[in-house]
Amino acid sequence: MNLSEIKSKLSELSTIAFQLPNGDLVPRHFHVTEVGKVTKHFIDCGGTVRNEEVVNFQLWEANDYDHRLHPEKLIQIIELSQFKLGIADDLEIEVEYQETTIGKYGLDFDGNHFLLTTKMTDCLAKDNCGIPPEKLKVKIADLNKQPCCAPESNCC
Repeated sequence: MNLSEIKSKLSELSTIAFQLPNGDLVPRHFHVTEVGKVTKHFIDCGGTVRNEEVVNFQLWEANDYDHRLHPEKLIQIIELSQFKLGIADDLEIEVEYQETTIGKYGLDFDGNHFLLTTKMTDCLAKDNCGIPPEKLKVKIADLNKQPCCAPESNCC
């Protein structure tokens, strides 16, 4: 989800709820303690120099049960950060939230809750760094359906 999408969703809501990948909700008394632009300038294992930019939201919960973050206030925080930090509407959002350690999540929306989605690492240079391509997985039972030496059998 990018910034323009979250602002659009927030403008339609009366409350904000974030749901963790395990289905639990972030406690309602959370705060967004940071909105920032994170630039990552790096080299991948294949030698390609890359730049990535995301918008980072940091969610934090405190013992402040009397103040809830309302959608219009979060929109104001986002727009102020865009103005002060030069953040574009089309940047993807990454969310930091601490359970036992700080986790980084993607963001989606199911119509009611903002969903914190799991993020995975990946090799960006599989063709340059020597990772062999995944082999075609074939069930042995399926091999009997085609002659073993047929060109389409993938057994040779």
